[in-house]
Amino acid sequence: MRFVTNKRLLVKINIASLCIAIGLLLSGCSAERNTVTSKAFHNLASHYNGYFYAEEEMTKVELGYAKSMTDDYNRILRLYPKLDSTQSASYDKELKEVVKMASLAIQYHKNSKWVDDSYILVGKARLYALDWGNAIQTFKFVNTNSKDKDARHQAIINLIRTFTEHGEYNNAKAAADFLQKEELNTENKKQLFLERAYLAQTQNDLDKMVFNLTQAAPLLQKKSDRPGRIYFIIGQVYQKLGFEAQAYNYYRKCLGTHPEYEVDFYARLYSAQVTEISRSRDISTARKSFKRLLKDSKNRDFKDKIYYEMGLFERKRGNIEQGVEYLNQAIRIGNNKRVDGEAYLRLGEMNYDKKKYELSQAYYDSAVKTLPVDYEGIASIKKRQEILNEFVQHLTTIRWQDSLLVLSQMDTAALRLQVEAAVKASMKPELEGKKKKKSNRINIEQAPTSIFATDPNDAGNENSTWYFANATAVALGQTEFARVWGNIALEDNWRISQRATARPQASINDVEAPQSNNNANESTNSQASNIETALVKIKEQLLDTDEKKEASLKMIEEAYYMLGDIYSLKLEEPANAIETYNTLLKRFPETDYRAEVLYRLYILNKESNPDGANAFANILKSDFPESSWTKILLNPDYLTEAGKVAVRQKALYAVAYNYYTGDVYDSANVILQNAKMLGLSTFTPNLELLEALVSAKTEGVETYKQKLQTFTEIYPEHQLYAYAKKLLEAAEKKLISESTTTAIKYETELLGQHVFVIAFNKQEGLSDALQNALQAFNKQHYTQQNFSMSNTKLTEDKFIFMISGISDRLAAKAYINLFNEKLAAMNALKNYNFNNFVISEENLDTLKRTQALNEYLIFYKQNYQTENQ
Repeated sequence: MRFVTNKRLLVKINIASLCIAIGLLLSGCSAERNTVTSKAFHNLASHYNGYFYAEEEMTKVELGYAKSMTDDYNRILRLYPKLDSTQSASYDKELKEVVKMASLAIQYHKNSKWVDDSYILVGKARLYALDWGNAIQTFKFVNTNSKDKDARHQAIINLIRTFTEHGEYNNAKAAADFLQKEELNTENKKQLFLERAYLAQTQNDLDKMVFNLTQAAPLLQKKSDRPGRIYFIIGQVYQKLGFEAQAYNYYRKCLGTHPEYEVDFYARLYSAQVTEISRSRDISTARKSFKRLLKDSKNRDFKDKIYYEMGLFERKRGNIEQGVEYLNQAIRIGNNKRVDGEAYLRLGEMNYDKKKYELSQAYYDSAVKTLPVDYEGIASIKKRQEILNEFVQHLTTIRWQDSLLVLSQMDTAALRLQVEAAVKASMKPELEGKKKKKSNRINIEQAPTSIFATDPNDAGNENSTWYFANATAVALGQTEFARVWGNIALEDNWRISQRATARPQASINDVEAPQSNNNANESTNSQASNIETALVKIKEQLLDTDEKKEASLKMIEEAYYMLGDIYSLKLEEPANAIETYNTLLKRFPETDYRAEVLYRLYILNKESNPDGANAFANILKSDFPESSWTKILLNPDYLTEAGKVAVRQKALYAVAYNYYTGDVYDSANVILQNAKMLGLSTFTPNLELLEALVSAKTEGVETYKQKLQTFTEIYPEHQLYAYAKKLLEAAEKKLISESTTTAIKYETELLGQHVFVIAFNKQEGLSDALQNALQAFNKQHYTQQNFSMSNTKLTEDKFIFMISGISDRLAAKAYINLFNEKLAAMNALKNYNFNNFVISEENLDTLKRTQALNEYLIFYKQNYQTENQ
């Protein structure tokens, strides 16, 4: 019997069977089922599809942030790059892709083990997008719902980072404290220590920072951990804290990991700085380390930094002169403004310690002009600079007036001899300098001796019209000249002379004799001219009447009083304050400040010299029984009524108010400044409001309005706020009335310095982006210019950002043309709308006063832009 096969039937059966099998397989792989097959399928599909691509995009973002981080090796390096809106916007596409791909893994593979990891990626994407709220909620969701404890721990670690970046430090600390009690795997333990260290760094808590970093250090096993960088940061923190032996060990560990070149260089440089010095051989070894770094051709761009560190090293060893030499060398050869600024700052500190206050002031001025605006501690540096400026002003007043008193007693012949000696000393030709190699040292300390100082080493008056009598001008001028040209001989035609020294030796010999004769003749003529000029200046200022002598003595008395206050209240140097106050009482026993000075001397001597303090107290009580200072001395309850400072301020306020009502505004202002110098108290707002009222009489309505506005912003809860607000409204009405009755007129001559201005709306928040972009622009195109940046509110809705210090109209036009040319490449500014223009300083004052921006833009188009068409 033979069977006949129906092939068509078999094909149908096979297809049906295959469909059934596929259906059974797909039903078994459903995301809703929990079978082995389903789990395996979804783990594989989610890992190598959505999660894989999301992680790739996240890695790209993190690497981009790491590469964009600019390290400042003069500070402790950041553990993580700073997140900002500009950079976040540049990665918007990648971050959205992370969320998209991770969400696919979550949505279509719900029973996969990669769901928690995908949620964490979503949270990190929101963190980098600065979407703080959603980032926090995502990490909290994982912590609450995940069954994987490692994933929960990882979510909390990322939550700590989010809280830290958002400034929620208490929440970050609470999360870190909770996690510290948990049992963590190695990777999470390492990340927790790093996050705790980063939290401490943002709060400037170096002790906790270094503790957590040293805990993380043994766990840094992967190359991606960048152990060398972490070791270097630990070394920096230890060095900052003063633990130099530990810093040295970690710098050596850093070098053992063969880090990137810059880290390697600074690790070698700083390890030489913190080498333990116990024998002279150790000192020699450290110095040789510095010299090896100098000789290495790869370090030619870092020579200024090496010399700077060498200067600090010698300063620590007590070799002040050698330290000064190296710091000056760092300034001379460098082009890094931060290093230059720090060198100026250290030189200022060293001269301050030696009580060379004029030099210290000059160096502090240079430091403030050179250091970046975000330099650590820049506010305190500026404060010390301002104090020294005021201090030197009073000090030079005393020296100048004392010198005039002495010179006024001389006859004409003696006066001429004194002037001749001073001018010749300041213009002494340095012919031997031609035959020597040009020195690189900055010569700021070799200031010419002033004939107007009682001490031959003393400088003159910074307010003098004669350049060489102004110590500050001379010091700053020498600093800048020496930085550019070096220490060259003082002579006529010095540029030609310098070129002559670069010729072959035979040529020098051929012309040497006649050149010397010519220079000698020219130098003699120049000296004679300068002697006559100086003599005329001196005779104009001689104290040839009793009234002039009395005024001079009054200026000296005031200066001594102010110096004593600065020593006592600002510099906190009681010994110098005591000496200054005693000198004041000795030279001016009948001074108007006698009662206050006696009280100050009592306070200053109270701890160190009780007998001396009692002597001053007895004199105060006997000579001034009704004085406020005597009442403060005798009545402790009088002191505690509203605080010592407030009581003293109230007494001064009464005096100032009497001057104000008597229309003696200058005296009222001086008394108010003295009262404010005593410090802050509950009575300070009263002083500031009275100061505003005085300014209305002396400086005009605009200044008066600004002071009132500042008062209402600072003291919104004070009882005088309502009164100040009414005064402000009246001042604004007066200004509006003046501006409407007087046509707005901008000056058309456009002379003098100019300012580059960017005007923008308040809600756009351009300040940070503008500052960063313009700093980079100036650094690239105007490295030799000392421009200053500032911003202020023009109207309620408009702000203006300014670059000041542009020399003239043509330079300003060149600046704005170059800026507009480069603007398209400034990615940080391309999404913002603003107006930019240049303006003379005189017209800028008009713009601020009138707030007439639109009128000025028309004026600008007519007077600047039409010339370019």
